[in-house]
Amino acid sequence: MMNDITPAEWESFLTHHPNAHILQSPAWGQLKADFGWRVYHTALSDCGAQLLIKHVLPGIRFAYLPKGPVGKNWHKLWHEIDLLCRRLKCVFLKVEPDNWINGAKNIEGSPQQIPESFIQSKHSVQPIQTLIIDITGDESTILSQMKQKTRYNINFAVKKNVSVKPRSDMDSFYHLMEITGQRDQFGIHSSAYYQSAYDLFQINDQCQLLVAEYDGIPLSALMIFAFGNRAWYFYGASSNSYRELMPNYLLQWEAIRWAKSKGCIEYDLWGIPDEDIATLEANFTKENTGLWGVYRFKRGFGGELRRSSGPWDRVYNPYLYRLYTAWLKYRKVEG
Repeated sequence: MMNDITPAEWESFLTHHPNAHILQSPAWGQLKADFGWRVYHTALSDCGAQLLIKHVLPGIRFAYLPKGPVGKNWHKLWHEIDLLCRRLKCVFLKVEPDNWINGAKNIEGSPQQIPESFIQSKHSVQPIQTLIIDITGDESTILSQMKQKTRYNINFAVKKNVSVKPRSDMDSFYHLMEITGQRDQFGIHSSAYYQSAYDLFQINDQCQLLVAEYDGIPLSALMIFAFGNRAWYFYGASSNSYRELMPNYLLQWEAIRWAKSKGCIEYDLWGIPDEDIATLEANFTKENTGLWGVYRFKRGFGGELRRSSGPWDRVYNPYLYRLYTAWLKYRKVEG
């Protein structure tokens, strides 16, 4: 018998798993549902999963399990997930587990809980590698873990009268996102997407939009999310003006302080180049493409390098899966 459950039942299940990733939260599921995904939940007594389903091409539907399953003893759950994917005629299932292969103990589960029927995929939806800041200590301890130049830039912004305030004005945030996307050449979501993300999480005080200003002019902004014991820096943007005032550094520091005020113990900077630490440190001053620019900024905050164990694919239709992987060369799947 299938173990499909309702969103309300899923929310109740997660109350027993404070280390669950935010991408497995009901609010994240609703966000994806608002923008074209179908959302399903399945659970047993000690493990469960929020599954996202999407059409990417005519006749090609795939299932995506971001940062899950939740809980332990995953081997009990894979049969249920398999039945659900087959029932929905998915070409394949992509799983990106919430665990690490370096730097720390896994949150829950391990790569060994991925069945042999899965293949290691070359395509990830979420960043493979990140930096995570331990924010269990007091503010002086957190600051002491940062690079000296980063601490200097935070204090410099304060001295230059840069201020950081919570805002709910999505228009200003989106304008900064457009500037950043054009400058750094990366795609951005629609304004409606960011508004929906803010509304869904802010109602439970799990999201904050922070804006750094100088003389009343918005210079940079970010959206920070908190869920359970962790916080994530997902979206950030900055203008081309007054960059010499270092507003991004003070902004990030205030986001860390907000996360700590929510009782979080980790702050995930969310996305750096997928290279070993020696390569990162040898090249961050020379490379500017992709995530290299943000690594140059993020490294200063003293986080620990973490690399995920995913992604893994379970293929149900090999022919259509090959078609899909060929299509990926021309278009990236939105996460």
